[in-house]
Amino acid sequence: MGWQAGDEPGLGEEPGPGEGLPELLAAFEHGGAWDAAAPSAGLAAALEAAAGPESRYEGAEAGSLVGIVRQWAAVESWAGAEILAALRAMMREDGAGRPLLRRRQELPDGWDDNLNYQIASALAMGPVSAGNLAGLAWTLGTRLPGIGRLLANGTLTKAKAKLIVQTFEPLDEDEAARAEALILGELAGKTWFQVERLAWRAALAVAPDIAERRRTEAERRRARITLFREESGAAGLSGRDLPTAQALTGHANILARAECYQASGAFPDHNLSGLQALAYLHLLSGVSVQDAIAFALAGTGEPPASTAQEDDEDDGDPPDDDPGGGGDPPDDGGSGDDGDPGESGGLSDESGPDADNGELGAAGGRPVLPEVTAPLATLQRQAERAGENRLLGPLDPALTRDLAAAAARSPHATWEVTIVDDHGYAVGHGIARRGRRQGPQPPGPGHCVLPARMNIIVTETLFRQLAAQPRPGAPPGGWDLAPRTAGAADGLWALTLPGGRKLTVRFDVVPTHDCDHRHQVNAYEPSDRLRRLVQVRDYECTFPPCSRPARESDFEHAIPYHQGGKTDACNAGARSRRCHQVKQMPGWKVTQPKPGWHVWETPTGRTYTQEPWRYTA
Repeated sequence: MGWQAGDEPGLGEEPGPGEGLPELLAAFEHGGAWDAAAPSAGLAAALEAAAGPESRYEGAEAGSLVGIVRQWAAVESWAGAEILAALRAMMREDGAGRPLLRRRQELPDGWDDNLNYQIASALAMGPVSAGNLAGLAWTLGTRLPGIGRLLANGTLTKAKAKLIVQTFEPLDEDEAARAEALILGELAGKTWFQVERLAWRAALAVAPDIAERRRTEAERRRARITLFREESGAAGLSGRDLPTAQALTGHANILARAECYQASGAFPDHNLSGLQALAYLHLLSGVSVQDAIAFALAGTGEPPASTAQEDDEDDGDPPDDDPGGGGDPPDDGGSGDDGDPGESGGLSDESGPDADNGELGAAGGRPVLPEVTAPLATLQRQAERAGENRLLGPLDPALTRDLAAAAARSPHATWEVTIVDDHGYAVGHGIARRGRRQGPQPPGPGHCVLPARMNIIVTETLFRQLAAQPRPGAPPGGWDLAPRTAGAADGLWALTLPGGRKLTVRFDVVPTHDCDHRHQVNAYEPSDRLRRLVQVRDYECTFPPCSRPARESDFEHAIPYHQGGKTDACNAGARSRRCHQVKQMPGWKVTQPKPGWHVWETPTGRTYTQEPWRYTA
């Protein structure tokens, strides 16, 4: 190899004296020859040579080490792809034309245990796991070859490829091919949870009813409570395959309790995650908020369990936020979120359709509601497009309608409307003002309510059509958006919910493509309206791997305010607190070539761009 000095040392040996090693390390820096090389045995040998004795990487600077880390990850994916390719070779026919992989009628995508047990013996894994690995090999070689290629070239890790295979498993061959084509160009540089969201969106786009069928079957036959042992030796308790609206409401009650506990100051040794776990156990044990806080302040230990009637929050068994014990967690580095996942859910003090603030309000709870986006066309049954929830990801159309109806039954739900262009970028937004409930409650179980922050998504094309030729009125019990006056002369629109409740909406332009500075302020802190418009545009923290919701992130100036940066959408973006702090470290830089496009430059000169959020409408 050209980078090795001396008399042709073997692959992987330390280069000889001279300029070989410095030149090799430089080749892994941004733009270097090895930095962009496809994974191969040659790349693996170069990486091993760069590691040097005891893998200390002597002489390597930060820029080359970043490239080395990236390329080792690519080699790992490539090696995983080659293992799967070897397994596929075991599935081919022998010399006499007989298949080494024999299908069984009851498992059309399965095979006999001969292959599974050979794999299990060779790789020291259980036969079931070996069969799953063989299934992954078969699927990536035949059903989803494009995903297989992305694994082989280092774009995807095996965990991400497996996630896509599992998400697409219910699709037929044609649907799987169409779903794969939708996401192939979008997967590079995405975290595990971003890949999951893309895969679910694609699956719902080609087969909107698949998730509904799976969910209905799970709720009827697989709903369960699971007790399991954690790696630490502690115990885990979770509810699985529960009805979605009730699960979100239960989770909201847990988080609302935890905020009450935090505000009381009675639990100084607990972080917020620990308080959420404590709130979960107290709800299951029937302990009221007041008793929990009083006993903690008195220092007398855990309060005794009370009856469920004494705690008006207890509306069942709230689910645990952690899926513990229900499957393999992602093995490629977490969620991409920069904080505790439990902090990102919604809060609710509502346990029924007529509930008031009650105990949580008295204890100082702050109602931060879970956010759900819902395309207007889906709610009106004009299309079958997916909704979205921060905790659950993409929502199939039927579930989107169910959650929206449950929110319409809640007096604590809030409503917003976002207008999007042909790319899904937000270009307009309005917050609906509350109106009096008119007519009957929306259809559905009376106890199934969801205090949520609902964001209804409408395309710019449909919005203009409604402004020019509004429908005569909402269908009975249906959803509608229409100008309040002819041609929206007063700039106000009416959002009608099932049951006849009408809300008033005034829209603002979301500064996404161009910034007209209409919401600029001459101060460090933005106005509430400017802050919300930036949150709607960005949706999440603008550091590409981070998935912290924009509502829970800082309004951050790309050019610092004290250096002349404007408090304006052109110079602002959502940054989680940790990403905000990292951006302020030496060598980091964020620029916005246009509103909504955030270009991050690292200290080693690499750049990563985050575009505005793409809504489904």
